[in-house]
Amino acid sequence: MKKYDFVIIGSGIAGLYTALLAQQMGSVLILTKGDIDECNTKLAQGGIAAPIGRDDSPELHFQDTLAAGAGLCDPEALRILVEEATDRIHDLIQFGVPFDTLNGEIALAREAAHSVSRILHAGGDATGEHIEVTLSNAARSSKRITILENCLATEILVQGGAVQGVVALDCRSGSAEELGCRFVILATGGAGRLFKFNTNTEVATGDGVALAYNGGAEITDMEFFQFHPTALRLPGVPVFLISEAVRGEGGVLRNASGHRFMPDYSPDGDLAPRDIVARSILTEMKKSNTDRVFLDVTHLPARTLSARFPHIYRFCLDHNLDITTSLIPIAPAAHYMIGGVKTNSWGETNISGLFACGETACTGVHGANRLASNSLLEVLVFSKRIMERIETGISTAGRGDGLSLEERDTSAISPPPLGLTALQSLLWNKVGMVRCKQELEEAATVLAAWEKSLKRTTDRPSYELSNMILVGRLMAEAALIREESRGVHFRSDFPEPSPAWERHIIFRRR
Repeated sequence: MKKYDFVIIGSGIAGLYTALLAQQMGSVLILTKGDIDECNTKLAQGGIAAPIGRDDSPELHFQDTLAAGAGLCDPEALRILVEEATDRIHDLIQFGVPFDTLNGEIALAREAAHSVSRILHAGGDATGEHIEVTLSNAARSSKRITILENCLATEILVQGGAVQGVVALDCRSGSAEELGCRFVILATGGAGRLFKFNTNTEVATGDGVALAYNGGAEITDMEFFQFHPTALRLPGVPVFLISEAVRGEGGVLRNASGHRFMPDYSPDGDLAPRDIVARSILTEMKKSNTDRVFLDVTHLPARTLSARFPHIYRFCLDHNLDITTSLIPIAPAAHYMIGGVKTNSWGETNISGLFACGETACTGVHGANRLASNSLLEVLVFSKRIMERIETGISTAGRGDGLSLEERDTSAISPPPLGLTALQSLLWNKVGMVRCKQELEEAATVLAAWEKSLKRTTDRPSYELSNMILVGRLMAEAALIREESRGVHFRSDFPEPSPAWERHIIFRRR
């Protein structure tokens, strides 16, 4: 068995940044199931939030995030996030990330639910790509980091409550290999591919959550999945994110009749929190019986739009849409997994030696509704803390707790044929932005039936489908249990929040 000090699963900003820190303490292996550059990080248009402005402070950032989190933010983790933000931004600058500047200072943009401008960006709307490329180049050039591409982690090896290694599948040859290590760090990203309409890359199939759950780790807050309000909706064109920063720069939402509708739903208007904006758009689409509304930026200077949002401007123009003169057709799409592998404020799980960071982790900072552009910051802050904890040699991993997925009686149903399209349609239609008991029960039962029908295979698509079914079940079951509406979780049969539900739902395989 080959052995390493660190096995890091995933090659987005979480995996790369952690690997670059870990190389100072031992041998590092990055496992990525595709190419190293395949990740959601590259799609992050808005930027990274940090309280570095003259009119900003960690306390103000704390309060904004707390308000967006709808009562479920972990105050300790959130305080760490905002107070360590400036140092982590400095780290990125040291690595060479070229943040945009204005008059010699880092330029800051405004996004919804932020009370001040605090979003750093690079290349206008190409922040994630600049960060990913910078860190990827640094990792490739390191002699202490080994990168195995096209290798999918299929199992975490655990013995006596502690990590021993992983099983990795070579996606090209189909052969499997056990790799020993002292520490496993899950950095596999989200699970947006569960849904028919989503802003994620093809690699976002919830692998980290499935690996952790099957290994005995705690999974929490899976009912909270964020839908981005503004994804491009053009016939025959792939779903493409229209950054929230576009509204931050002055873009406004209009319905099919041209009415600016967001002031009808929130005093914050077009800069209301994402969950409110997304559901408001859904309501307007139902009113007019259409599949889209419109984002209007035609009143903004054309030079500002092309300079501030070059990727969005060019993508739309390539599809015969000039956003400087025409309205942008948009609709909500699945975007970000708020829940995930439960960690403490040091990135530790309940399994000794198993850590998680990035979108696959649930640190508690986002609560029930992630504040825009806090995700990249979360990666940096808690990845750094993982390394600090490992360096001290201290471990606080404790006995896991939580509910287990119960057996469901599937004998009375005849589920549709299993496939990616069927899975995505099921989750979109029944576990999407608006939920109710009957549809959640139906989804959970179909998912359980599909889970029982799975056959053992040795190829990447089959493993991914299996992971997505498990993650979908965790999501549907958690949404069934939470009988209230809070943040991004909206139940039409329980439309109001309940103080009794200011708590977390945790799953753990027995």
